[in-house]
Amino acid sequence: MEKRITRRTAIKSAAGATAVGSGLSAGVASKKSTAFAAPAVIRQTGSKVPVLFWSSFADELGEAQIEIVRQFNESQDEVEVEHQFQGSYEETAQKLTAALQARQTPDVSLLSDVWWFQFYLNGVLAPLNDLIAANEVDTADYVESLYNEGVRDGVSYWLPFARSTPLFYYNVEAFAEAGIEEAPTNWSQIAEAAPRIVQRDGDTITRSAFAHPRSGSYIAWLFQCVVWQHEGLYSDPDFTIRLNEGGAVAAGEFYRSSVVDGWATTPEDNELDFTNGLTASVMASTGSLRGITERTEGKFEFRTAFLPEAETFGCCTGGAGLAILANAPTEKQEAAFKFIEYVTGTEGTTFWSQNTGYMPVRRSAAESEEMQAFFAENPNFKTAVDQLPLTRPQDVARVFIPGGDQIIGAGLERIVINQEEVQPVFDEVAQTLRDEAQPIVEAIAALG
Repeated sequence: MEKRITRRTAIKSAAGATAVGSGLSAGVASKKSTAFAAPAVIRQTGSKVPVLFWSSFADELGEAQIEIVRQFNESQDEVEVEHQFQGSYEETAQKLTAALQARQTPDVSLLSDVWWFQFYLNGVLAPLNDLIAANEVDTADYVESLYNEGVRDGVSYWLPFARSTPLFYYNVEAFAEAGIEEAPTNWSQIAEAAPRIVQRDGDTITRSAFAHPRSGSYIAWLFQCVVWQHEGLYSDPDFTIRLNEGGAVAAGEFYRSSVVDGWATTPEDNELDFTNGLTASVMASTGSLRGITERTEGKFEFRTAFLPEAETFGCCTGGAGLAILANAPTEKQEAAFKFIEYVTGTEGTTFWSQNTGYMPVRRSAAESEEMQAFFAENPNFKTAVDQLPLTRPQDVARVFIPGGDQIIGAGLERIVINQEEVQPVFDEVAQTLRDEAQPIVEAIAALG
């Protein structure tokens, strides 16, 4: 399981590193702080500029990451990127926080949707507008919703790279046996058909109708969608917490009942259970698509579909982007941007999408003849692209409150694993979120 960074650890540590370098005495630093003295310009005439890149992908995704770095290095003779795997998104953020304190940071880092903002608040991410302009990058070619998530006050700090949406993955044969020939469009269809999908050996469920993830598999990210489907919210944009109200509580009751009623399970790894035929469906990232495809080959046919509805449709974006560290010397920032431009460009994002399942972040890539032909042969990969116009950014409680993902996820585990009552759990989680939101609200107010 992934290491957890709870409460305010990350933002306090990063703030501390910022305060040391900039003379701030306490609290969350202004974004105007550079965290370190102005970077020196490094000149390496006649040699490639070395760039250190931290990433978070392993297994099939890691192989694709290594390959795209290799392709970039071979595509030009000005920059040499060194790729270093740092562990999960959380572990990468934890190590970056420590590196800031030690003043030994990478030049460019992958940061997930729930982590980049905290580093932005502490002034340690380089603004990218001048680099974008100098390299004549057409930002209008990025998928607008994905690009805008990395923009604050008109300035870009985080460019989309491994961007995703949750998808519904289902075992075609198992659902067909239950009378569902097409992708289910509503959770009620799945609950109704569940007794015909579930298989048992005595009291033991040998195949569930659905498997919930655990917090290490980003249950709070996936549950965000279910909350919206029940017309609820984690929070308002102003950090007013809504998790223990109305639709969110109804979504929690639905999750709990699915386990209590015996058609949903809570394995350690729900994707592994799916590929092993131990569950007939899961919600999972589009970024899991390549791995699931390879692990189910020769076992059974699966398909991807839009997320099922409840009262309405709901689906969020997710994944990770790339950011340059503000303390990197000017020449390294310029070199790092060359790398970002390549891997998020038309050619790079086409390769990345086809070899991972993540969405192409460039319109020109998604609309290209190459991608259209790929989608025709691999329709499961097209689902996320088709679903994207219906998505929206996540509520701030998960993505902007330090540890919000783990706080919500721990509460959800109490509901689906321990089967605790929803309202008191969500009341407790909501209060924790309010407490943890306070320094963020103060920091945003200080920015003006």
